[in-house]
Amino acid sequence: MQKEYDVVIMGGGLAGLTLSIQLKRAKPDINILVLEKRESEAATAAHKVGESTVELGSYYLREVLGLREYLEGDELPKHGLRFFFPSKNKNDISSRVELGPRERLPVPSHQLDRGTLENELMRRSIELGTHVVLGSRVKDVEFNKEYNEVTYVVNKIEQKARGKWIADASGRGNVLKHKFGFKKEWDHDVNAVWWRLKGEIDIDEWTDNKEWKDKLKPKLRYLSTVHFLDKGYWVWIIPLGSKNTSIGIVADQKLHPFDQINQYHKALSWLEKNEPLCHKMLEPFSKGDGLLDFLILKHYGHSTGKIYSAEQRWATTGESGPFLDPFYSPGTDFIAMNNTWLSDLILRDLNGEDITLRTLVYEQTHLNIFEAWTHIYQNKYQLYGSTQIMVVKIFWDWAVYWSVLALLFTNNAFTDLQLLKELFASESGLGRKFTKLHIQMQKFFIQWKPYDTEVFSDRYIDPFDLEFLKKFQQGIDVQHGDNNKLLAQVTENIKILEKVAAQIFRVVSNYAKGTPETMPVNPYTIDLENGTTDISSNETVPYDAKIAKDVDVMWFYNKTESIK
Repeated sequence: MQKEYDVVIMGGGLAGLTLSIQLKRAKPDINILVLEKRESEAATAAHKVGESTVELGSYYLREVLGLREYLEGDELPKHGLRFFFPSKNKNDISSRVELGPRERLPVPSHQLDRGTLENELMRRSIELGTHVVLGSRVKDVEFNKEYNEVTYVVNKIEQKARGKWIADASGRGNVLKHKFGFKKEWDHDVNAVWWRLKGEIDIDEWTDNKEWKDKLKPKLRYLSTVHFLDKGYWVWIIPLGSKNTSIGIVADQKLHPFDQINQYHKALSWLEKNEPLCHKMLEPFSKGDGLLDFLILKHYGHSTGKIYSAEQRWATTGESGPFLDPFYSPGTDFIAMNNTWLSDLILRDLNGEDITLRTLVYEQTHLNIFEAWTHIYQNKYQLYGSTQIMVVKIFWDWAVYWSVLALLFTNNAFTDLQLLKELFASESGLGRKFTKLHIQMQKFFIQWKPYDTEVFSDRYIDPFDLEFLKKFQQGIDVQHGDNNKLLAQVTENIKILEKVAAQIFRVVSNYAKGTPETMPVNPYTIDLENGTTDISSNETVPYDAKIAKDVDVMWFYNKTESIK
């Protein structure tokens, strides 16, 4: 077998295989070696998390990698993310506040059986000419000016392969992080356990309440990524194309210690206590050979101090780089963005281009986006039992994601150096401004917590009941053609976000503090404890009746009374 390659990818999971396909589709004659430790094809119920995709990651799989036909034929369509908040009777699913789309979303996403998907990716990559070695374990990597060399072991025999580029897709093996010591901790002490059960589990069958069932067409709840929330945790239920079901518990260590869920019988006991209906409906599926696997992951979130090296020609992708929280299913999104930056760097370098500056810009953009996204999750599990806050927060988080991040990706903006500079280089750039607004709102949600004390029941709320959210989601696939048009759309979207943030603050402050319902607000300085500051600045946002109507849809409390 050939021993010299353009790219050696250490790891043949989702991140490594998608990278190989992306490179091969762009440059068919590129020589790629994938080293994968598993010795045969992946099991249908693979021992991996990451079955749920959202819009950005789905676009990458469908359009960039050309998997549209496969995904629509062999994997399940996804009917959005669906959330059930705590009620006074958790034995009755129809009593819980439900958040999710009633109708199919215009921009598609999918539920993925990771084993089935990775086998298809492997087949396609090999078909494109990638060399794949199964049963290989990386022992060491050496970096030289002329070439890089990977030492790996197959059938107890040590072998070597040279690559101009080395891509670490080894997951939590973290080959390059261990070698160079650039692992960076993220203060997010949350743990996860998950398992697969044989059979289809449809939550529509968990009640006889016909009125509740009829709110959605049959099977649409089944096709959702379902979340059951309460303080400090969430439980997922995800259907798979193999007609099996993925179940998971994700919990804050401070509120639900890991030793309460880190074995299957403990996880069931925890479910019986915290989500009794889930326990009642799920436990029978594990009888006999119904339990397909069980996996634990302690303190799963982590950051990184480095992602790419132009000088030594290496990079990380997937879990070998930074890894977020799975609450909004961002894993495939970050693989999509990272592989897009990485494949662009590799191809330009192989064509003889100096990529030094581009590497720095891509890495800084990647790390900045990751850092901004950590604020969505960090210290937020304490809010998961606060229904009113979480309804507003989820819609805010979706608005931020759809209006800017997903839009930039679908318009190929992340490899446009000039556009990235305009967005992120200066303090006044749109990207920096957007990040500042987003972080300010995440701080505000924490400030709001003492004032949200009511337990709500028997409510349904759809993201498309809000005009601005509907517009943002529908706009993801719109191609704007040139930078000026794209920047104009991003600018317009951020102005809408400013109005939404200001109006959310007005409503909450009126309820909590009795402040005027139409007061001017600077969304970049909102502070529920001390009031807004600097309202004379040009960032002050006036009251907007149209946005106020959308925010009222999210508001469950009586607006005519404050708590004072």
